[in-house]
This record gives sequence, C-alpha cells and structure tokens, in this order.
Amino acid sequence: MWKLEREEDYFRIYDSKKDIAGYFDPDYGELFPKENEREIIQQMHKNQDKISGGFFMVPMVKFGIFDNDIEIDIDRLEKQIAAVEQRLSQWRDFLLETKNEFHGIRVSHTDQDMLSITFPIKFDFPTSLEKNLLLKKLEPTLDLLQKHGLL
Repeated sequence: MWKLEREEDYFRIYDSKKDIAGYFDPDYGELFPKENEREIIQQMHKNQDKISGGFFMVPMVKFGIFDNDIEIDIDRLEKQIAAVEQRLSQWRDFLLETKNEFHGIRVSHTDQDMLSITFPIKFDFPTSLEKNLLLKKLEPTLDLLQKHGLL
C-alpha cells in the first residue's frame, strides 16, 4: 500500500493512489566532517548502512481559510474552525496513543494554509537504508496514522 522513493537524503512516502502522504528523514547520526555530509550520506545509502530511526513529516491540518482570494461568511468560518478542532483532537489522540511527546508543528513549506507535524520514530533495532526494509519499519506507523484518519 505504501511506497518509498528516495529524494537526496530523505524519502517521499506515497499512498496507494500515488499521492504524497508524507516524508521520512533518516537519522544519519553525527556526520564528520560537516563539509562532507552530502558525500557521507550518499556513501551510507550506497553501503545500505544501518540507522536507528528518523523523523516523519506529514500534513497535520488544512485550515481552508487563509487563501488570498477567499471570502467566506461567519457560518462557513465557524464550520472550518470546528473541523480544525476535530482534526487537532484526532492528532492529540494519536500522539497520546503512541506516547509521542516530542513533535514539532510548523506551517507547511508547500501550502501556507496548512500545518505539518514532524515527529521522531525509533526502530526496535538498527535497520538498513534499503527502501523495502525501511518501509517495513515505517508501515505500522503509517497504518496507524491512516486508521486514525490522519493520512
């Protein structure tokens, strides 16, 4: 159902409809020297080195009210805000269920009307930077996000 495609030093995550569901940024650890980071990461992928986890970044909530050309009435605004509150509640439930206290929320880099959330994922044992093995480690979280209606 899910598919990973490497884009430089991170992976795009696609759903079954081939839409981008989010991103996975591997934790490559401390890389030295800093000026050779890109080459070191390339070599890590070539060698299929093992990593202990990384970071998920997925869309969190779209407001539907911050487009420049939008003009709405008070009833529609109230409905949009209620929908955002419901979505935030779903995210709170997910974060509580996964015991994920450490996360960051910011305006999406692709849509100023949307927030994205980034949270860490830790593997139970170091896993190779091979797409299929990584996907097996990421699938339970992706499936849980989908179960909660968050993807």
